[in-house]
Amino acid sequence: MAKKAFSKADYLYWFELMLLMRRFEERAGQLYGTKIRGFCHLYIGQEAVVAGMMSAMGPNDKVITAYRDHGHALGMGISPGAVMAELYGKITGCTKGKGGSMHLFDKEKRFLGGHGIVGAQIPLGAGIAFAEKYQGTDNVCLCFMGDGAVRQGALHETFNIAMTWKLPVVFIIENNMYAMGTSVARTSNVTDLHRLGQAYDMPNQAVDGMKVESVHQAIADACNRARTEQIPTLLEIKTYRYKGHSMSDPAKYRTREEVEEYRRIDPIEQVRATILDKGYANQATLDDIETKVLAQVDESVQFAEDSPYPPDSELYTDVYMQADYPYLQD
Repeated sequence: MAKKAFSKADYLYWFELMLLMRRFEERAGQLYGTKIRGFCHLYIGQEAVVAGMMSAMGPNDKVITAYRDHGHALGMGISPGAVMAELYGKITGCTKGKGGSMHLFDKEKRFLGGHGIVGAQIPLGAGIAFAEKYQGTDNVCLCFMGDGAVRQGALHETFNIAMTWKLPVVFIIENNMYAMGTSVARTSNVTDLHRLGQAYDMPNQAVDGMKVESVHQAIADACNRARTEQIPTLLEIKTYRYKGHSMSDPAKYRTREEVEEYRRIDPIEQVRATILDKGYANQATLDDIETKVLAQVDESVQFAEDSPYPPDSELYTDVYMQADYPYLQD
């Protein structure tokens, strides 16, 4: 696909979306331990991946990811209030307070999780793509994973069947360099993770995940390939998380200098600089966007605070699916 010329609207969209993800996650981090409990994995630093995906994907494409999922959920259009309420464990959360941080989900928004088991979403992503192909749609499944998940055997089984059956799926490794606290270099001889696709003749590519333009172009190309050729793609999007793996991680396995090096190429600040350099907006306009985003985050917290917890009866719902199949009838 020809390289896209990005517009003022693109940059302002990216800036606002990435800023929403950043400020939401910062507030979630502040509330952790007092209002938010359980596991909580922040997306701070990786925002360009979701922003680039959102501008590149089709209107009916589906997304599935792992447990660092707040950014994906917000990008796919789940309201900040529904996400925050879920982090609080409230009934108004997007999974009725039952899933928490790691299991956000909204079928209507085409966001199919949020999965807590490392690598479990990889075969599910291929299954979603199989369903789209079986039903004859033009839709693609974008299946995200972390660099730690690529060590799971399910990945290789999935890659094999996805290429054999020519499924419309884009596999995306968000390589933030550390699986929990272990660097990629300590877990594999292959550190260019996109090369894992070569064993299956799967098109593959490394992508600069700190530049939203690069993410957009790579995902747009991969989605086009899936739609027109029914061929999967493996993208290794090289990004960075500024916080620890989870809220309990002090991140002592990396140096302050390394973190500062990546902060100098903060994806939000790169987009801000481009907007100002090209005259797409002035600082006052960007300040207004910041004010709007902060108000959204404040409203999400108030919504979560005001929402009730699930009643005890919810323990017995959403456990089994009532299927209307003739052979199940008396």
